[in-house]
Amino acid sequence: MAFAHAALGAGDQVLPLVNGRAAAGVPFAGTVPEGYALRILTGAALPEGVDTVILEEDVSLGDGEIAFRGGLKPRANTRKAGEDVAAGATVLEPGRVLTPADLALCSAVGVSDLSVREPLTVAIISTGDELVEPGEPAGDSQIFDANRPMLTALLREFGYRPLDLGRVADDRDSLRRAFDGAAAGADAILTSGGASAGDEDHVSALLNAEGAMAEWRIALKPGRPLALGVWNGTPVFGLPGNPVAAMVCTLIFARPALGLLAGEGWREPQGFEVPAAFSKSKKPGRREYLRARMRGGRAEVFASEGSGRISGLSWAEGLVELADGAAEIRPGDPVRYIPYGSFR
Repeated sequence: MAFAHAALGAGDQVLPLVNGRAAAGVPFAGTVPEGYALRILTGAALPEGVDTVILEEDVSLGDGEIAFRGGLKPRANTRKAGEDVAAGATVLEPGRVLTPADLALCSAVGVSDLSVREPLTVAIISTGDELVEPGEPAGDSQIFDANRPMLTALLREFGYRPLDLGRVADDRDSLRRAFDGAAAGADAILTSGGASAGDEDHVSALLNAEGAMAEWRIALKPGRPLALGVWNGTPVFGLPGNPVAAMVCTLIFARPALGLLAGEGWREPQGFEVPAAFSKSKKPGRREYLRARMRGGRAEVFASEGSGRISGLSWAEGLVELADGAAEIRPGDPVRYIPYGSFR
C-alpha cells in the first residue's frame, strides 16, 4: 500500500483506499490525494502523490480502508530512480573480463552492444628428445610429456585459445622453425624445457643467439631457469621443463603478462593471510611458492618440496607465497595463501 508519509499522524493509522492499483509495467494513471492510500504491487512505479509503501502483510484491510501501526519511516520500501547507476555513470571499466553479473548489469541499463577483444591465441611447445606422448610406449630414457596438457588446460582457464604445436626435438633448427610458425599464428609463445644453460638447452641459447633474450634466471623456487624474450615481435615465455616449476612460473609470470597483452591490465592474484599448519625454515635470496591447500582454516603444504613431485600439484588447491627474505615459520604463524582460482 502506497501513500504520502506527510499525511500520517501520531500512533496507529487508518487511511481510505483509492480505487485502482499500480503494478509493474502498468502504472496508476492519476494522482493519489493526500491522506489516501493506493494498492501497489512489487516493482511498480510510484504514482504522483505517494512516497512511502507499507507491506500488504503489515496492514489490516477493511471496507475501503486500511489500518496499520505507526512508526513507519518516510520512503520505506521504496527505491529512488537511478540510485544504483546514475545517468551518465561508467558501468564497466575497460580491461575487465566480462562475468555473468556484468552482462546482467549491462542489460539492466539498456546496453546491448559491447566492444570486446578477441581472446589471445597462445602457442604451446614442448622441447626435449626424452618426451613421448601420454599413452605411447616409453623407453627407459623417456618420460611422458605432462606440460602440454597442463598448459593447455591452464590457458583455457585463463580464457585464452591454446595453439598446441606439439613436441620439438633438441635441435636448434627445428626449434627455430617452430618459433617462426608460432610467432606467425599466435599472440604469445609458451615453451617448456631447454631454458637453462646446458648443452641441450636450446630455448635460452636460441633466444640469446638471436638477440631476443630479455630476462633469464629468476630468484624463484621452483623455477630459477626462466627465459623471457621476444621472437619476431611475439613474446616468448621459456618455462622450465619440470612441470611443477612450469606451472608456478606460468601462474606467477606468464598469467599477469598475458593479461596485459589481452588488454586486461596488470592484475595481481588475490591472496589471503591465513595461519600456517606447517613449520618451515627459509633462507634469504629467493621467493618461494609451496603447494598448499586449506584445511580446518589453516594452510597445509605438500609433504615434499621436491619439484619433481607432480602429484603435489594435483593435491594442492593453491600456493603459499614466502617472501624473499629469511623466515622461520611455525604452526599458527600468518602466511599468504593464493588459491589457484585467483589466477583465473
